[in-house]
Amino acid sequence: MIYLIGIGQSLRGDDGAGLAAVRFWDEIYRNPARQANLRVELAECPGVGLLDLLEGADAAVLVDAVQSGAKPGTLHKFSESDLAAFLDGADSAHGWGVAETLALGRQLDLERLPPEIVIIGIEAGQVGIGGELSPEVTAALPHAARLISETLAEFLSQ
Repeated sequence: MIYLIGIGQSLRGDDGAGLAAVRFWDEIYRNPARQANLRVELAECPGVGLLDLLEGADAAVLVDAVQSGAKPGTLHKFSESDLAAFLDGADSAHGWGVAETLALGRQLDLERLPPEIVIIGIEAGQVGIGGELSPEVTAALPHAARLISETLAEFLSQ
């Protein structure tokens, strides 16, 4: 089973990018008849609860906002090992970030974590409380949905 999990906080502007991208993908690309081996989740502020959400997955695609200094709306595709760069000084509006949570899960040697995890990051601009998605992030949603679709196709064809 492949899991697609959108992560974010919808009431903090661009921090809701992961949620919005998965919703956009769901409207445009989801085909339940061809994707019976796929589970889709939206996770507002999961923190370490992300470990529970990943239980039972053979592989997972996580979609979340990131702040690396790139232009807002820029898309990134990371392997789990690439996330180490986000551990030092990482700041997450939803408690423990994805990098910290996955690192903790691996340190605890949790068998329930899938062996393969891909993270699609959408560069956030403003993450103020009560804000909406920025125009740059909104414009990136179709591209993010296509990247999600391509990434899932790689997993589903294996």
